[in-house]
Formats: sequence, C-alpha cells, structure tokens
Amino acid sequence: METKPTKFKARLGMFVAAGLLLFVTGIFYIGRQKHLFNPVFNINTTFKNISGLEVGNNVRFSGINVGTIDNIRIINDTTVKVDILVDRDVQQFIKTDCFVRIMSEGLIGDKIVSITQSASDAGTIKDGQYLASIEPVETDAIMNSLKVTGENAEVLSSQLADILYKINNGNGTLSRLIKDSTIAENLDQTIINLKSGTKGLGENMEAAKHNFLLRGYFKDKEKNQKKKAEERKEKREEKKEEKAEDKKDSKQ
Repeated sequence: METKPTKFKARLGMFVAAGLLLFVTGIFYIGRQKHLFNPVFNINTTFKNISGLEVGNNVRFSGINVGTIDNIRIINDTTVKVDILVDRDVQQFIKTDCFVRIMSEGLIGDKIVSITQSASDAGTIKDGQYLASIEPVETDAIMNSLKVTGENAEVLSSQLADILYKINNGNGTLSRLIKDSTIAENLDQTIINLKSGTKGLGENMEAAKHNFLLRGYFKDKEKNQKKKAEERKEKREEKKEEKAEDKKDSKQ
C-alpha cells in the first residue's frame, strides 16, 4: 500500500511535468511567432502614421504570412520607423522596387503590413535595406467621406421627392407637359410641320438643280465632290502601298 508521501511525490512530478510541457509549448509557439527558430532578415520602412500597427503584427507577401513587426519607433514629429523581420526563404522574391503598406485584417481586424509584388526585374532586397511605403487611408477619413456622401444623398432624395410630388399634383411646367393633351397635340403637329417643310425643301432643291440658271453651279459642285472622293481614294491606295513596302523591307 502506497504511503501519502509517495502519492504526493507522484502528483508533484505529474504537475511539474505538465508545467514543463506547457512552458516548452509556449516557448515554441512564441518562438514561431517571433521567428526565433527560423532564419530571418531585416527590412525597414517609414510612415507618417502607422494607423494602430503594433509590434508582433503579421507581415504578408502575396497573401501569405512571411514575417512579423520587430520594432516601431518615432524618428521625428512626421516620421515613424518600422523594423520588419521576414523569413529568409522569401528574400529572393522581394525586390528593391516593392512597396510596404498597412492594411486591416478584415473589416475590424488587427493591422498588418503587406509587401507588394514587384512589377519589374529589379534586384533582390538585401538584409537591412529600406523599402518605400504607401501611407494608409485613415478609417476616420473614410467615415467622414461616407457621412458627406450620405448627407448629399439625403438632400438629393428630398429634392427628387419634392419634384415628383409637384409632378403628381399637376404643379409646374413638366407636369403640364405630361398631363395636358393639348401640348402633346401641338408637339405632334409641330413635328408633322417640320417633316412637311423638310420634304418641301428637298423638292425645291431638286427643282433648283434642273433650273438652267443654277444648273452650272450644281454641276460644278458635283464635279468637286467626285474629285475630292477620287483624291481620298488615291490617298488610301498610296497608304496601302506604303504599308506593303514597309512589310517587305522588314521581312528582308
């Protein structure tokens, strides 16, 4: 039969073992978050406003977590320097013309740093090198802009409702134009008169062409139009020939 001291020692040993296991697990987890067990390199950048970014926040490249924020310090009243630790494995993909910007992880999530992809064949970044930054858009500025837009929409909807009310109640010129059948009939008659006038004008022009006093004028006008059409046709043909010659020269 086991004595009480033996049971106490067994429980104490189990408690110590569990504590050590939790301690090692915590150290391993923190080490992974801080990249203590992976080879890393350092890059830095500056912002005017870090918009709530904190040490330990994630760094992403192509949507993948590749590092963490190592240090944040104020340089002067308009500049904040941010030191970034990035996995050595992705160093070959980060170029000197990449940009660093602060983003939100979701709508109300933590702030993260995102490194943009390169659009050129610039050189690979080196350890301790500086990357240019893109200033973040403040949430307050976005909310103020949305507030102004909402106020403008409210004013616009109120004015539109007022206009529709006047139209529906027969007030205003537009309402009379829509509801008054006399105005609609007058508009129809005006359009008919315009069509008749246009037709009459065309007949008069045709008659003028056959008039012996104006026949010469219209013939000269027709000749000039044909001449211009031929000149345009010749220019198009010349351009086609020039293009064909250029293609032959390029092939040779």
